[in-house]
Amino acid sequence: MWFGVDDGSSPVGPSDITFSEETSETSLKDVNLQISKPFDFSGRVALITGGGTGIGRATAIGFAEHGADVVLAGRKLGALEETAAMVAALGRRATVVPTDVKDAQACEALARAAQAAHGRVDFLVNNAGGSRAKDYLSWTLTDFDDMIALNLRSVWVLTRAVAPHIRAAGGGAVVNISSGASLFPVPHSSPYGAAKAAVNNLTAVMAVDLANWGIRVNCVAPGTIKSEGYVRAMDRMELDPDVAGGQNLVRRAGLPDEIAWPILFLCSPAAGFINGETINVAGGPVGWRQHGPVHAE
Repeated sequence: MWFGVDDGSSPVGPSDITFSEETSETSLKDVNLQISKPFDFSGRVALITGGGTGIGRATAIGFAEHGADVVLAGRKLGALEETAAMVAALGRRATVVPTDVKDAQACEALARAAQAAHGRVDFLVNNAGGSRAKDYLSWTLTDFDDMIALNLRSVWVLTRAVAPHIRAAGGGAVVNISSGASLFPVPHSSPYGAAKAAVNNLTAVMAVDLANWGIRVNCVAPGTIKSEGYVRAMDRMELDPDVAGGQNLVRRAGLPDEIAWPILFLCSPAAGFINGETINVAGGPVGWRQHGPVHAE
């Protein structure tokens, strides 16, 4: 049984939900064939925001290693070009589109540019985001709006712009990047935590809205990850990144690759029965309840 809306572009109401008990033998054979090579992304195209460093770069390289071409978006052109060179070294094509995801028109232009460059888009990874730590009363309304625009609104706007292209390609997947701060209270980051918690809910709603378009939508909530920015921040404070970020069951900070792999899995046919979920990838939950992750610009 599957369910979804009659028109993925319309709001969902009780009368919009449709049900089907029909599963053809042919479709099951197709699924089994895909799962036999679950990480073969040959001929596919992944659009990754925040693709210049950290999780975004690791995800782009992972897709390229398994046959996909990529579109890299972000604000730092130099970092994007470095990632593109790494992808090219693997024999895959990378298109760089400098984009500020807080700009709705820029997000729409990014979707058009990806389609124009590659003729299709199969996967969208909404990875761009960020936070900073401030005392609760030090956050201004402008700060709050900025956090919402970067971490929440961009996900809604870009997915809305890219989804028709994924549908035209025959369906695919969207993976949103949330945070452990969406699941547990983290001091001094209330706008960020609120935005990321909303991304978790948005993920589930988009999964319903886009189901009939053949688009699965899931979310990964990372713990503290040793991105370039995080390591620089720890160096400035003369802290060991693994000690500072190791308030979890494995007692270390995570690596960007350790988030990229779950992202690739969620885009693969092996995850074909996973939809609308938020997966916490944080080295275990115990430390989160006591300490929370360390934030770095």
